[in-house]
Amino acid sequence: MTEYTFDDLAVVMGTYNEEAAIETVLSDIDDVTDGRAEVVCVDSSSDRTPEIAREHGATVIEQPPMGYGYAVREAVLAPDRPVVVTTDCDDTYPMEKLPQFLELINEGYDVVSGDRLYYGAEAMPGLNRLGNAAFALLASGLMGERVHDTTTGMRAYRRELLHDIEWTENTGLSAELLIRPLMRGYEIREEPIPYRERAGETKLDPLGGGAAIAKSIVKVCLEERFG
Repeated sequence: MTEYTFDDLAVVMGTYNEEAAIETVLSDIDDVTDGRAEVVCVDSSSDRTPEIAREHGATVIEQPPMGYGYAVREAVLAPDRPVVVTTDCDDTYPMEKLPQFLELINEGYDVVSGDRLYYGAEAMPGLNRLGNAAFALLASGLMGERVHDTTTGMRAYRRELLHDIEWTENTGLSAELLIRPLMRGYEIREEPIPYRERAGETKLDPLGGGAAIAKSIVKVCLEERFG
């Protein structure tokens, strides 16, 4: 089996008006990977986010603002490197976990999914924390297999998996990116990660966005179960 290194790693994200945090995130990625990881940002910003990303050597793909899923789907499909890690651009996810995620891919997992709720996710707003726990219970019941954090934004994937599956969701893409591989028999590992308070303002409507995520979970599970 191929032993992947940071030279085989791409870190990707959708970015939207995150000039308060994007420099910290990109600096952390460079520090942890010695500048060897490729970074791809799919951007719909009206602030300096894309300029800051380019200054740090990231590839920036610009698109009109169409929502979370459209940006992240474009981001995960863009790199040629064999291991793709998703993250958010708001400095909530621990880039220091990248070596461990890569090690788990090298052990044979197809997806390594960061579990924010394992440590309590105290930095997350209470309503969001409750909603994310409920999404995991909903998905677990529909799939018949327990998962703990279906909506995390930090995961590592083997590139071929990302291209073998058709991704259809927008707001619910983060859940779809876990549910479809798991229900198709890929090797999945949930790995506990710390979760930090975001830098900058949140873009998510917790009620409207939560309803859209729940609808996506039901839709994707039923499609995978019944075709």
